[in-house]
Amino acid sequence: MTCRFAAAVFLAGLTATMSVSIAGETPRQTQVERNGANVMPFSMAATMHHFTPTPTGGAQAVLVHGGDRRQVALVRGHLRKEAAAFAKGDFSDPASIHGADMPGLRAMRAGSARIAVRYDDVQNGATITYSTRDQALVSAVHAWFKAQVDDHGAHATMKM
Repeated sequence: MTCRFAAAVFLAGLTATMSVSIAGETPRQTQVERNGANVMPFSMAATMHHFTPTPTGGAQAVLVHGGDRRQVALVRGHLRKEAAAFAKGDFSDPASIHGADMPGLRAMRAGSARIAVRYDDVQNGATITYSTRDQALVSAVHAWFKAQVDDHGAHATMKM
């Protein structure tokens, strides 16, 4: 009887823990993940988005856990395409994932000619770097990064 009780307590605790982690995701994060699946060809579960603000803008990297070659290729292809679009002021993909009123997005669109956008391959993924001398645009990039971290939840981090 004691073993059954202990097993029941263990299973109840495990179930509660699993429910908390699922319940910890906000409805917005769930919707963003759904929207992202229509834009990003790689697995969110297999990757981590890293956002690093800098004094001149910042860098966003998408890294694949474990270095799965197929996922790395998908990340690189996607970020290469995004960097080319961003350099032209086309932020339609992030707008379709996060919404057109995403913090920083309007300013970045309007000031895109003053933001240098660079793509680079990195180990297990890729990075896009944003650089500008316009402090209002630096603030917009930082606000955009924060919004993405908030929206992606467990799939994103802000590195300082």
